[in-house]
Amino acid sequence: MTKFNLEDRLVEYALSNLRLCIRIKKVEPFPVLSKQLYRSATSAALNYGEAQSAESRKDFIHKMKLCLKELRESRVTLKILEKSDFAQGSIGQLITETEELVAIFYRSIQTAENKLYSHS
Repeated sequence: MTKFNLEDRLVEYALSNLRLCIRIKKVEPFPVLSKQLYRSATSAALNYGEAQSAESRKDFIHKMKLCLKELRESRVTLKILEKSDFAQGSIGQLITETEELVAIFYRSIQTAENKLYSHS
């Protein structure tokens, strides 16, 4: 059985989004969306790395919420691109992956907050 590794999944997610950004970056008006998606998709992975070395449970929750925020931003950007009919193909798969990651982070934050407040 393969071990679930969220960091690896986020890295692959960031790379998939980067490949999309490379495809669309020169087509107007997509350079702006490309940069936005590049930043939010990679930020989710980078903030997750920060969360792994959080100094406290509150710090961990804060960093996980940053990941969730960036994933939600990526989802909206991907939906805009999907509706544009320009970047077809992998967009639907990226939206599905984004929604799965949003659900994972949302549940993780809820669990961490429940543990934080049950020990207070």
